[in-house]
Amino acid sequence: MNALTTLLGTQYPLIQAPMAGVQGAALAVAVSNAGALGSLPCAMLSPEVMDRELAALAAGTQRPFNVNFFCHAPPEADEAREAAWRAWLSTYYREAGLDIDAVPTGPGRVPFNRAAADLLERFRPKVVSFHFGLPDLDLLDRVKGWGSVVLSSATTVEEARWLEAFGADAIIAQGVEAGGHRGMFLTDDLTTQAGTFALLPQIVAAVGVPVIAAGGIADAAGVAAAMALGASGVQVGTAFLCCTEATTSALHRAALQSEAAHHTALTHLFTGRPARGIVNRVMRELGPMNPVAPAFPLATAAMAPLRAHWEAKGSGDFSPLWSGQNASGCREVPAAELVGELVRGLAAHS
Repeated sequence: MNALTTLLGTQYPLIQAPMAGVQGAALAVAVSNAGALGSLPCAMLSPEVMDRELAALAAGTQRPFNVNFFCHAPPEADEAREAAWRAWLSTYYREAGLDIDAVPTGPGRVPFNRAAADLLERFRPKVVSFHFGLPDLDLLDRVKGWGSVVLSSATTVEEARWLEAFGADAIIAQGVEAGGHRGMFLTDDLTTQAGTFALLPQIVAAVGVPVIAAGGIADAAGVAAAMALGASGVQVGTAFLCCTEATTSALHRAALQSEAAHHTALTHLFTGRPARGIVNRVMRELGPMNPVAPAFPLATAAMAPLRAHWEAKGSGDFSPLWSGQNASGCREVPAAELVGELVRGLAAHS
């Protein structure tokens, strides 16, 4: 037991990162039942699907679980930027035989809101986590009012201090090695983004709440190193992507277990916000960070048909193949087995 396990109510201070698009309740159930904290990503789920997944999660485990949401500010529509983006993509549409003019614009993802809170309150999860800061104070007070512990990601010391000041019960120190979206919210300057083992001790020294290390940790040795640097716990994402309970596509799994996984980059081409994934054709040809891409999450709409077209042909050239810089832990094993391996890092530290 330590400060984090006491707070979360888990056997181990280990968290499975919520990974939208590659998992449902099954992975979270398996992780929670193994003594760690399973997580359900809800940022991309409709209310109907969210309700179904939460019900499956609540039925599948009696142990604590985490439910995750984005809390970004929705962008204003920018017709000129959208037109420029579609002009950049038009060559790819012609190559694929698709009509770019038939693709509607759309928000893609909505932030945590009153409707989501209404649905979530029926389940009252032990833990609710947020990416891109925290929700408005009235929503945050509501979540904490029904007894949920609140986590959020910090990518800088300044963000960690802000999260503590505004009510986070524990902070995830997200190093730049981490796969998927950067949790950055006080800045969009990528030069501020530090590696996990540089960021972690600085955040530990700056705040008084438990700090969870995330980014590039894929095995017991990484867990032990994070704990030695002052982490109260560890969050692991990429290593769970090939677990049998994950819904990661065959194409994505193959990429994670190939030489291609050694080359990742931060890109905003797929959503409009920096996220780490395996470098592919569209990232190479447009540049992973192209200023023409619309603001998050508006870039998704025009990219989605290209992704679907090429995935149907067995290609990930236009897919967000999210991965951290260390995919060495990706194996086709049950999630409980991976949790057991990571737990050995806790034993080594103690």
